[in-house]
Amino acid sequence: MSQLQSPIRKNDNVLVITGKDRGKRGRVLRVVPDKNRLIVEGANMIKRHTKPNPGKNIKGGIVERESSIHVSNLKVICTECGEPTRVGHTVLEDGKKVRVCKKCKGILEK
Repeated sequence: MSQLQSPIRKNDNVLVITGKDRGKRGRVLRVVPDKNRLIVEGANMIKRHTKPNPGKNIKGGIVERESSIHVSNLKVICTECGEPTRVGHTVLEDGKKVRVCKKCKGILEK
């Protein structure tokens, strides 16, 4: 299976555009590139039943945590204009390739 290069990276602010959490904004915590999925802070919460494990200092019970969301259900929030946007690419004068906002042409790199 071929891997697609995701336009969204870790620590990007994103907007959920479909699903039960539509409209929520959050920060990308983790990227799962082989499945084209991301884990977003505060979105797609699931309940996990965990067994206690005193060796690893884990308490048992029901734990609520984030599950992964497919890349196609998210939009990047531009750091310059603050709008949800698609991501484009451009090459700067020094030869560096950067991600840009499709709306305001602002650079998304930090």
